[in-house]
Amino acid sequence: MSVIQVSGISKRYGRTVALDDVSFEVEQGEIFGLIGPNGAGKTTAMECLEGIRVPDRGAISVLGVDPWRGLRALQHRIGVQLQEAQLQKRIKVGEAVRFWASLYPRHMDGDQLLEQLGLGDRTHVWFMSLSGGQKQRLFIALALINDPEVVFLDELTTGLDPQARRAIWELVRGIRQRGKTVVLTTHMMEEAEKLCDRVAIVERGRVIDVDTPARLVARHCPNRTVLVTTDDPSAEARFRVLPQVDEVSRAESVITVRGRDEVVTAVIQCVSQHRIHVTGFHTEMPTLEDVFLTLTGHRIRN
Repeated sequence: MSVIQVSGISKRYGRTVALDDVSFEVEQGEIFGLIGPNGAGKTTAMECLEGIRVPDRGAISVLGVDPWRGLRALQHRIGVQLQEAQLQKRIKVGEAVRFWASLYPRHMDGDQLLEQLGLGDRTHVWFMSLSGGQKQRLFIALALINDPEVVFLDELTTGLDPQARRAIWELVRGIRQRGKTVVLTTHMMEEAEKLCDRVAIVERGRVIDVDTPARLVARHCPNRTVLVTTDDPSAEARFRVLPQVDEVSRAESVITVRGRDEVVTAVIQCVSQHRIHVTGFHTEMPTLEDVFLTLTGHRIRN
């Protein structure tokens, strides 16, 4: 069942087109990602879903409610973590959670929530004394304190080190396991692949494609690369005649084979059939980064 429906929304700021005829749906209980480079329109789309901004045209339904017209009713059913969130420097972790809880008629046990998020021993610590990862955990706690049905997370792990980022990923998976729907934005393709059930690729205010990461890769980047390390002089020629192979190149003892469909299986069978002595075998699978490059002509970091 879809809990979010977005139909043909557009948003302009003067001559700048932030969103251009954007449509997608989010299913109940999934982690859905809006992915693309900075400035693509992801945050604007998220803010329209949260009721912070109103689109110039188009329609949005979140839990059956127009987020702009029904914001007051919707506020108690959603949780929001903003991209540029900050708190007072000298507010303590426990104070922040208790204050947020007081804003809602129904809320979770703040101390228990902090314990679950690994902040149980940080209750009396000032916000300014927290590490980057701890601050993000606190913002997750504030987004969850009203026990929302849908949680919005905007660039949650930007600026975090790899260890802290992976810890946050586990927390997000935990939110989904509790039956919540998660909508997140990220410009990190690895994050989207690790976390999201489905993603919408956003570029220059438009949604280019929507699907699971695996199906997007299969649809747009079907080719595979196999690196075979061998001194067998016949190997290169044998790989070239395989019907699944498109290209073969050699650099010293490493042969690079590029192809489609079952090229990996074909290379393995060829090695076995012709008893090619191999000292190294490595496959390179395309990623969402490659999908983005294929669809837009440039990598996401550009």
